[in-house]
Amino acid sequence: MTETIKNRYDFVILFDVENGNPNGDPDAGNMPRMDQESGYGLVTDVCLKRKIRNYIEAVYDEKPGYRIYVKQNVPLERMNREAFEYLGIQEDDIKNLKKSDSQLDIKIRDFMCKNFFDIRTFGAVMTTFVKANLNCGQVRGPIQLSFAKSIDPITPQEVVITRVTVASESEKNEKGKNTMMGSKYIIPYALYRAEGFISANLAQKTTGFSEDDLKVFWDAVINMFELDRSASRGKMSVRKLIVFKHESPFGNAPVYTLFEKIKVHRKDDKKLVSCYDDYEISIDRENLPENVELIEMV
Repeated sequence: MTETIKNRYDFVILFDVENGNPNGDPDAGNMPRMDQESGYGLVTDVCLKRKIRNYIEAVYDEKPGYRIYVKQNVPLERMNREAFEYLGIQEDDIKNLKKSDSQLDIKIRDFMCKNFFDIRTFGAVMTTFVKANLNCGQVRGPIQLSFAKSIDPITPQEVVITRVTVASESEKNEKGKNTMMGSKYIIPYALYRAEGFISANLAQKTTGFSEDDLKVFWDAVINMFELDRSASRGKMSVRKLIVFKHESPFGNAPVYTLFEKIKVHRKDDKKLVSCYDDYEISIDRENLPENVELIEMV
């Protein structure tokens, strides 16, 4: 791998959804998540990280150091045990080993960071509690994402769907069971904005997140919906990825002053928004703080 990143980054992602549900709420019948007071749509940071993980797993999983720790239907203790086996640690003897080796926790953490991209990127709590001794510690990752929020209030629609088959022979013989009915939610169109932060300080001190990792991360963000298509999510696309690169690892300007340089508004306030072209994206490139570079990746 290349050297650990030396610059702080802040970034804005604009993505949209057409005739789909970007992030259902299981506590509300899988209705699209939204702020109940304002009506603006929400997509959680966890949802976005899942898309990024899925892309990395599909494209880079065969590359050493780019495995994924948080995977569907795979017990976390399985990956934790790999660190113990690699270091020759017996779970029942971990307490005594820590007394004789003060660096053991760091060795375990470094193994996990080196082998799993999402730990190196987002961090992880690697205490499974399946066995009290099988503990790989906690890592605070250098990359954090905010909830995405729609530019305008959303209008979820419940669509009734039918199924013309039955699940069992007994249902087939029941009157009125030849057609099953259900429903799903869609949003006709919405544009969302998410914001993210990359700490070179945490990368250097803890996880070793590198310049190569950064390139892979940008690739995953830009393409995170491309390999994760679903009829329920409709057509989702990343429309813009705007990055602010600081000269300093600690930053050269407050993040709010940078994010305020990006404005998104309707071209016609009287017209119903139905596509990306109904919005105008304006970026103030002329008044950037000193030692901050703006990079428009998409």
